[in-house]
Amino acid sequence: MCVAIPGKIISIDGDTAVVSFGGTEMKANVAMVDAEIGKYVLVHAGCAIEVMAEDQAKELIDLFSELDEIV
Repeated sequence: MCVAIPGKIISIDGDTAVVSFGGTEMKANVAMVDAEIGKYVLVHAGCAIEVMAEDQAKELIDLFSELDEIV
């Protein structure tokens, strides 16, 4: 199963952004989206595939947290 995870863009350098996933920071390619610092993106396999509204991103983050507690 493939899962895309929402994260917040911390910085951008060209087509690469540092994205925070609940405090864990990773690099992601943002060439396919209109990336801006402070925006949330859905990241799959190291690539941002969608810019998300903050409320939508936080809802997904909460759902993933609930799943983590169950498993």
